[in-house]
Amino acid sequence: MKIAGHTLGTPGVTLLEALRLFRNAGLDGAEVIYQEDYPAAISPSDRRAVEEAAAFSSDEGMPIVALTPYTTAINSTDTRSWQAGIDEFRGCIDAAQELGATRVRVYAGAWQPGDADHPAHWAQLVSALGALAGHADQAGVVLCVENHFGTMTQTAADTARLVREVDSPSVRVLYDQANLTFTHDEGWQDAFAVQGDLIGHVHVKDLVFKDPGARFRASGTARVEQEERAVASRVVGDGVVPWPDILRELTRRGYDDVLTLEYEYRWHPQDLPAPAQGFAQGARVVRDILAGTGVSP
Repeated sequence: MKIAGHTLGTPGVTLLEALRLFRNAGLDGAEVIYQEDYPAAISPSDRRAVEEAAAFSSDEGMPIVALTPYTTAINSTDTRSWQAGIDEFRGCIDAAQELGATRVRVYAGAWQPGDADHPAHWAQLVSALGALAGHADQAGVVLCVENHFGTMTQTAADTARLVREVDSPSVRVLYDQANLTFTHDEGWQDAFAVQGDLIGHVHVKDLVFKDPGARFRASGTARVEQEERAVASRVVGDGVVPWPDILRELTRRGYDDVLTLEYEYRWHPQDLPAPAQGFAQGARVVRDILAGTGVSP
């Protein structure tokens, strides 16, 4: 398997500096944010950004394996917003193809429990991914829908349902057990039971509960605000997510692709060591676990 670093973990540095940090931490690749106004990202509005990123990747010997946009409009019932979301995703797919990245992270729209007219928003989401799937297939890119709060696929069950409804090999699941854990949704065994055959990408991170009995709350999509958090982020191996069991099961099911260390330093720097230390430590832990399963990391 390949272990990648995520530029979520490198705020305050340039993309070139982030790729260099990943190389020095012993990582095999990079998952890069596709968003305006973040230094370690590719700007959707800058025509030179992809070309520059490709040059940085080549110079540092650090392949960009995935892109992470923050688009949420693909479940909008407003036609103009919905189309703008599709257009941004098409641009991201084109950027991924140019970079040689094989996957794009997908937020399944924006959604909060209790929001009105779930069926209409779900239909827009299915329609959007159906429209994007052919473009992704031609580009050699897989759209990976994340198990993520604040979207229509917070649970593994909903993520699997969406991917099956779209019914395209270019739309798969982005498995994030840490997200499922802190939202009190599926444990790892149940997550594999409902979506294990659909996994196209994996995010690896860890956490501890400040209050295991606290009800999950998140008013937004990209992050949980500090006053809402019942968990603290940790380096992989220092938290409660059972990564040895999870990686063993991934291996048993034949997954032999990218594991991205989604180091949440952009959102929660108070919880974590500096990125150079945290990424290196996380990579060592994951490699040790994989070695124990007989997989060459």
